[in-house]
Order: sequence, then structure tokens, then C-alpha cells
Amino acid sequence: MTNPQAAKQQKFGTFLGVYTPSILTILGLIMYLRFGWVVGNVGLIQTIVIVLMASSITFITGLSASAIATNIKVGVGGEYYLISRSLGLEPGGAIGIPLYLCRTLSVTFYSFGLAEAILVLWPESWGHLPPHAIQIGAMVIILLVTILSGKSAGLVLKTQIPIMIIVGASIVALIIGVLTKDIHAPILRANYSTAPQGFWYVFAVFFPAVTGFTAGVGMSGDLKDPQKSIPIGTLGAVVSGAIIYLIIPLVLSITGALTIRQLADPNAGVTIWTRLAILGPWIVYPAVWGAVLSSAFGSILGGPRILQALSMDGLAPKFLSKLSKSGQPTVATWISGVIALLAVFLGSLNTIAQYVSVLFLTLYVAINLSAAIEQLIKEPSYRPRIHVPWYISLIGAIAAIVVMILINPWAFVFAFGLELVILAYLVSKKMEQQWGDAAAGIWMRVSRFALLKLNARKIHPRNWRPILLLFVRDIKDRIDIVRFAALLGQNSGVLTISKLITPDQKEDLHSRNEVAFRMQKDLKAEGLEAFTEVNIANDFKTGMYQVAASHGIAGLKTNTVVFGWSLQDASKIQELKIINNLSRSGKNILLLHFNQPFSESKDKRIDIWWGGKDTNGDLMLLLAYLIRLNRKWEKVKINIFSKVNTTQDGDSLHKKISSAVKEARMQAHIELFVRPNDSFVPVLHEVSASADLVFLGLAHNIQDFESNARFIDTVISGLKVVAFVQNNSMENEIPVIF
Repeated sequence: MTNPQAAKQQKFGTFLGVYTPSILTILGLIMYLRFGWVVGNVGLIQTIVIVLMASSITFITGLSASAIATNIKVGVGGEYYLISRSLGLEPGGAIGIPLYLCRTLSVTFYSFGLAEAILVLWPESWGHLPPHAIQIGAMVIILLVTILSGKSAGLVLKTQIPIMIIVGASIVALIIGVLTKDIHAPILRANYSTAPQGFWYVFAVFFPAVTGFTAGVGMSGDLKDPQKSIPIGTLGAVVSGAIIYLIIPLVLSITGALTIRQLADPNAGVTIWTRLAILGPWIVYPAVWGAVLSSAFGSILGGPRILQALSMDGLAPKFLSKLSKSGQPTVATWISGVIALLAVFLGSLNTIAQYVSVLFLTLYVAINLSAAIEQLIKEPSYRPRIHVPWYISLIGAIAAIVVMILINPWAFVFAFGLELVILAYLVSKKMEQQWGDAAAGIWMRVSRFALLKLNARKIHPRNWRPILLLFVRDIKDRIDIVRFAALLGQNSGVLTISKLITPDQKEDLHSRNEVAFRMQKDLKAEGLEAFTEVNIANDFKTGMYQVAASHGIAGLKTNTVVFGWSLQDASKIQELKIINNLSRSGKNILLLHFNQPFSESKDKRIDIWWGGKDTNGDLMLLLAYLIRLNRKWEKVKINIFSKVNTTQDGDSLHKKISSAVKEARMQAHIELFVRPNDSFVPVLHEVSASADLVFLGLAHNIQDFESNARFIDTVISGLKVVAFVQNNSMENEIPVIF
């Protein structure tokens, strides 16, 4: 994910780019509003337990994010980038799109909070607040932070240095203020005077105080060395915040200036700090304003960069990734600002805030799951500098889910439901991903396990599946043959399409993976699924034999090779020679020819011409059954025909065919033609000219290739679609009774 304008972008180090926005988002409004209430309700011991539990979840998530960040070259997009490059484009988008909305709405929430905090100081002598003063104030703040962040991320980040100094000064002022007043033994016991819901309710109210440490991760594309800065800055901010959060409750629990009831007052809010700290309101209010403003800046910086990354990955319009001359995602920033402004008119945001908080916590779940999965699948490419055991990351994910349920169970259901809907939509779009992810590693592990189990078992005829290999030079040119082969394998089997190239095809030789990928794109355009591969051979005849004879793995060895009847005389002879050789390797043969595409009519018809000399009829019957499994062919009428010379031969053959059809539990119309004076081909053309598909047996051990080629040309001339079948399986390998 690169952008040519990114070279002009100012890059930041660990302290300014990661640590500062992270620690300021942690030491935010909740610290000033709720710490006194927590201590007053649960006492010092349980407050410490709450801080340690909450900080442990964020620390584990920080470790998981650091592990992923140190394993890849991190680009723009922050948390979205980490998740999408680990779990894949669709899961990344399912998290990234709601995350962008959360970041953008957070600008509105913080702007409201800052407007309210400033207007608290509205002098009574000026009368009542003007109507909608808070909304107007929030809109002014949104415009201010949007303009500044759109102009320069460096300017915004530098403004956070004095804010951090003021916030730090307010904490020091609180400590000094408490120690210079009356103190007593710490309040240890819980009383839940204003939190009758109990411990977990208090924990859920407090938990948002430790979130937001990923604000620095959101600046990933603006960092000089994200692999170094993200772990150090993020974990440093989490640890620093935890230490400060352990000091503040200790200080509040020993103050004699306020009673337990005053501490536990849910309406006291910031006044607890203003009454205890030296210089009181003069230092606490600016610190609160600065903390809220910093959080707003963090959101308006992170949100547009997620939108920019979504745009660069094709999940949002391309113009949103446009950068300004200074390297800022200006368009994305202004759009984010407009959305934040519109959110002002939503009215009360308290309920929405809970949903946003829970939706944001799904990010923790995704980051931890990403790190756990990367460890579990043991990809050789996963070599992070910070190793986190998978069970630690999994504990972090489970803990985040528990917190979500504690905060609001309905918001939890909504959050995961929304992300599942987005995931399903993105998967349905079948977008093209330009990077490897853990999903491929998961399937590799599952495939390895399944193949080993399959290899350890004997494949019984009951478990027979068509494992098909189709040779084509160009999928588009032979799309009818590809569709037919896919029709046989789509419900029960596996289809592999092979393209052979020779050493003198140097362009294709050096881009084998790209050729196979283009084949996949051709299949996708037709709504088909199959494996594609490119094989090298000195010549096509020996190459086809070598590839087909040894193709497959474990219990998925190729058992049927599919050919399209050539249009050139010389190639027809060569094709029959290849078939002759392959028949000795035990591979079944399908030789196809289409004079017209498959019929789209409702009254489809398959004709099977049963010779009776070989076992080709068994395989033809099974292939007809497999075609019937397809929804468009489920009502197809199956006819079994044969030409015989005498009535006695006809009775014997009819009995044999009827027995096979009965054992196969299929319905088919059986009709034998006693035509001793007629050759086979005229009878075939007379009876099956209108059939949508005709199955015919292909002779074994062909000797005269030229005459056989002429015979095949004569046969196919009067039919719509023909499939010549040669059963080369070992005895009892094909399940007639299926």
C-alpha cells in the first residue's frame, strides 16, 4: 500500500507519533470524572484490582498489536492495516469500516464534552446559556480540529506536548493537594453506596478509561519506523497509564478533605479534583479541556487515515486516498469532519456512545485473534520480534468480549451483527487481494490435517469422487468443456485445469504464477471454481502423460482426465495416442466435443449409448447421476439406448442394464433397437440428434488412430454435445451401487 505523494509526508518518531497521542487518550476525561466515584464505591483494594484487570486486557492487546506490527512492513491505516494484513481484506474491512465511523463519531462526542466542560464556567451574571450553545460550541470545536489536522499532522501532534504537560501538572497538583491536607488510613472496604449493581458494574463504567491506547497505532503510515515505534510507544503508554492509575486511587483513598460519600457522588465529577488539587480549578479545568481536545485530535487524525487505507485497498472510493502537498489525507479529513458535524444533530449521544464503545472494543478482539491465529497456524513467514503465546492473545480476546457484554449486551449483539453483515457483503463482492494473509495459512493447516487423515485410510468405492484433470490452452476458447468438467465436480469432486507450456515460451515461463492467476480470473468471470496450474513440458504429448499419470496427492489422486476433441487432424491423432498411453495408467478418460452450448431449456435430456463390451456403461451411468445433482439439471430425463442385432441379444442386454440401473437407484428410460441391417452411426444420429448430451463408450487399446479419428468425426457431426467415456479403473473401483 504505497502512495507517490507519501514521500512529501512528515514522518514522526516514537514519542511524538505514538506515545504522546496514546497516553493522552488514556489519561482522558474518565480519569477526571470517575476515579473518585470508583474509589468511593469499591475502596482501594478493589480499585487496584479493577485497574490491573483493565490494564491487563489493554496490555495483552498492545502485545498482540506489537507482534503483528513487528512481522510486517506497516503502512497507513493503523489497526485496520494490521488486521487486514493478518486476517485478510474482508475481515479487515468488516472491522475497519465500523472503526472509521467510531473514530469519526468520537470527534463529535469529545467536542460535545469539551463544549460542556468550557460552558460550565459560564458566568451567572450573563444569564442563562443561549439556546443550543453546547451544539454550537461542539460544531466550532469540530471545525477547529478538522482544519488543524487537515493542514498538518505535525502541528496537531506538537500541540499535544503542552497538553501533556498540563495533564501531568494536574496529577502532580492532585498529589500535592492531598498530601498537604488532612489524610487518614486508606479506604479499603467497598460499600457500593451509589453503585448498587456491584463490582462488575463499576468495572464496566471504569474500563473506557484505559482504552484509546491504539491512538498511536492509528498513525502507522506517518511513522519513521513503525515496527519500532508501535511496540515501544504503545506498550510504554499502557504501562505509564497503569502506573498513574495505581497512584491516583491511592491518593484519593487517603484524603481527609472529602468523605466517602462525597467521593462516591456520581455528580461530583471534576469537582473532586478541583477541591483537592492545589490551584484547584486553575490547573484542573485546563487539563480536562486539554485531555478532551487531545482525544478529539487523536480521533480526527486516526479516522481519515483508516478511510485513506480503505480507499487504497478498494473498499472505499479512490479519491478518498488523495493526499495534500504536505502528505495529509485532506479529502478524507474533510469528509470525516462533515460526518462529525452532522452527528451533532443526532441529539442525545449518551446511548450511541455505549454502542460506539462496544463497537470499538471489537477491535481488541480482532487484534488479539489475529495474533493468536498467526501463532497457531505457524506460518514460516510469521517471525515477529515480539513473541506472544497464542493462549495469551486468546485470553485478551475473550476478556474483551466479556467487557463488551458487561458494558451493554445489546450493543455487543449489534456490534458483532453489524460486522458480520459487512463481512458477508465484502465476501460476496469477491474482491481481489494483493497480499497473503492468515486465512490461507488456516486452510493450509486444515488441508494438511485432512490429507494426512485421508492418506491413512483406504479409499472404498463408496467414497469415490471424480478427481478431474482438464488440459486446456485457453479457458475462454474452451469454456464449454470447462463448464462441463466443473458440472461433474462441483458437488462431489475436484477439478484441476492445467495449462502446459514449453521451455521456449519464455514469457509464460517466467510468469507461471501470473498465468495461473489469470486462469482463475477467467474462471471467476464465468462463475466457476477450479484449481489452476501451469506445468512445463518439453512437448505436449509426453507432458500430458507425465502430468496426468502422477497428478494429485494422498487420497486426491486424479482418476479422470478430460480432453476436448481437437479441431486439427494432426492433433487428433496425437490426442488419441496420449489417451492410449493414459489408459494403461488406470486413468479414466473423457473426450468431449461441443457443436453447440448446453441447452438452457427446462426439458433437458441425456442419452447414454450402452455398448456392453467394456465397463464404460458403469462410468457413464455414474457421470449422468453426478450431472443430475446440479440444480439446473435435476429434472433431466436420462435415456439408455443400445443397438443390437438380435432380439435375444437385446433381452440379455436389457436385463443387464435394468439390473445396473436398479442397483444405482436411478430412474432411466431403457430402449434397445434391433437393427441388424443398419450401421451404428445412422441409428445414433436418428435417435439422439435432439439430445442435450450424449454419452458414448471410447474403445480401449486403439491401434488404427487415423480410422478411429475419422469415426469420431463422423459420430460427433450429427449431435449437439458428445462425451466419449473410457473406464480404466480397477475392478470394483467405480461405485455402480452408490
